Amino acid sequence: MFALSLSHTAQGADHTDSPAAAADSAVDLADFYAWHTESDHLVLAVNFAGLASPGADATYDAEALYGFHVDRDQDGVSDHDIWIRFGQNGAGEWGVQVSGLPGEDPLVGPVDTVLTSDAGSMAFAGPREDPFFFDFEGFLATLDTETLAFDPTRDSFAGTNVTSIVIETGLDGVADGSTNIDVWATAARKG
Repeated sequence: MFALSLSHTAQGADHTDSPAAAADSAVDLADFYAWHTESDHLVLAVNFAGLASPGADATYDAEALYGFHVDRDQDGVSDHDIWIRFGQNGAGEWGVQVSGLPGEDPLVGPVDTVLTSDAGSMAFAGPREDPFFFDFEGFLATLDTETLAFDPTRDSFAGTNVTSIVIETGLDGVADGSTNIDVWATAARKG
């Protein structure tokens, strides 16, 4: 789970986990990003199933439930939730359902496609190159030697993919009059 305040653009990352967490990559969140656009939209993005090789299938799981949560009054309790789940049709093709978009019916459609609602909200779920840039080798060397050893040209995650969920919706509907919101993402197993 990641939590942050949206008074500015924010992000969080988690790329190395215990063997148990890494073994269930469908609910192992890697990155969370949130920002607002100049046109007063809120964009929420979460990545999971990291370190996949390019060309590998995206990770979808009908038993996983993803959530974006909005706290409007800074009490640490979500005041608005957007829920995302995956499922397959009779032909085995994956689709995504996004519910909880403010004032809108659930948005449903195929994965790896930008879905747009009548009200202008958008959703995408599919594979993307991992946007996280970090020198993991330099990090480990810094820990070992206690001397900064980062190389700003080395990206340990270059050439790896993640499965991404990205939502864009009106900020007013989510914030409901609040000028400062906290947002976070979760992933869990249903049941």
